[in-house]
Amino acid sequence: MKTPYDVIIAPVITEKSMDDAASKKYTFKVAKTANKTEIKNAVETAFGVTVEKVNTANYDGKIKRQGRYEGRTPGYKKAIVTLSESSKTIEFFEGI
Repeated sequence: MKTPYDVIIAPVITEKSMDDAASKKYTFKVAKTANKTEIKNAVETAFGVTVEKVNTANYDGKIKRQGRYEGRTPGYKKAIVTLSESSKTIEFFEGI
């Protein structure tokens, strides 16, 4: 069984995600194999909040070159989690 910390890899800290945090939308980098239900359960148990909606997006890695050698950066999956109106906020995003 997966723990919430196997599903949620890292928070995404960008200007857009910080603006969305004001309206209770939080962005996380999640495991590529995680589905919306697993992400919802992981966020609810890890932070003690009530999740209303989960949107996900898969990103492919970019092609990078170093001289004549070519490689790829790793791909990842991003989840935007919307909390319910009655739910408390996630304290981690408040201090940033």
